[in-house]
Amino acid sequence: MKRDLYIDFAKGFATLAIIFIHTVFWSGQFYVPTELRVLSLLIDVPLFFALSGLTSGANIEKTLYRLLKLQITYMIFVTFLFFLDYLFKVFGLTIFGLDWMKDFYSTFGTKYVPQSITDIPQWQNLGNWYLHQYTNADTFPVVMGSFWYLKVYFILTVFGVLILRFFPKHINWFIGLCLGLTLLFNVFPQYYPTGQVGYVALYLGIFLIAHQLKGKKIKTKWVPALYGILMLILIFLFWNSGKELFLKMNKAKFPPKLLYVFWASFSLLTLFVLYNRLKIEKNNLLTYIGQNAIFFYFAQGMSSSLIYFIVVPLKEYLPWGILVVLIFGINIFLAIIISEGLKKVDAFGWRIMEFLRKKTASV
Repeated sequence: MKRDLYIDFAKGFATLAIIFIHTVFWSGQFYVPTELRVLSLLIDVPLFFALSGLTSGANIEKTLYRLLKLQITYMIFVTFLFFLDYLFKVFGLTIFGLDWMKDFYSTFGTKYVPQSITDIPQWQNLGNWYLHQYTNADTFPVVMGSFWYLKVYFILTVFGVLILRFFPKHINWFIGLCLGLTLLFNVFPQYYPTGQVGYVALYLGIFLIAHQLKGKKIKTKWVPALYGILMLILIFLFWNSGKELFLKMNKAKFPPKLLYVFWASFSLLTLFVLYNRLKIEKNNLLTYIGQNAIFFYFAQGMSSSLIYFIVVPLKEYLPWGILVVLIFGINIFLAIIISEGLKKVDAFGWRIMEFLRKKTASV
């Protein structure tokens, strides 16, 4: 079956959007206007859940095998990250001393300051990371700040494939249930559950809607009406609440509230409108990023942490508009370089496991 490059293209574009979000929301807190930070959330993680729905199937074995491979790749990455963080702390304390380390961590706004080399490594953190409890990676804080998505993706994918396999004729009922729960949690916020329930309710609904659109095309006559409805809602919200409502957008994302759902609907509708319309015939940089999205997702957490050291000295000398373009470009460049390195680390990790498998199989 011929690979649909539109899916890869959309994943690549969404990945760049995530890099932009983490550029303006993390180190960007020092210089980027709130309005731009809110605007960046137009294209966000809901696209990834929709793209998963467009490529999903009812094969449980294949899905679980894919999730197992992803878990192993994730464990290889966090193991590498753990030792990289450890080495940085050791060499930082040894070469630069405690005062420099205090200045370093104050750049991130973290309270962690190592007192001596004997304080580290903290092995419990590695165990927590394996089990998707994302305690902070002190040297690369954006990494663990990004990983909430991964846990939701694992949970959602398991629920999704079970629904597709055992309830194929009742998918619309599950969509209604997911969207109904999302509405209920927002209308009665006192009942909004802690943990992952609110996230899974919304994003599973998006996943299933995308699956129902798999192989289909939104009718052209519906497109203006759908965009028109979104624009009317936008006008109504501004008329009644003004931009102050949207300036709270990031708080509406964790956990997802109706305002964030509405804001993300623009990019979701565009994804579905272009699906089976926009034809990508040849591979390009965006399709390459999309085909290696997991490594870019890991890499951007590291690169978005590193750019702090560029932002802090430059923010006093460059206008914010020029600086954000410069930093975004550097972030993309670093993410590309780091992702290529992470692919090699992943391949090395798999070779080690294959070696151990052969050794234990012969015992």
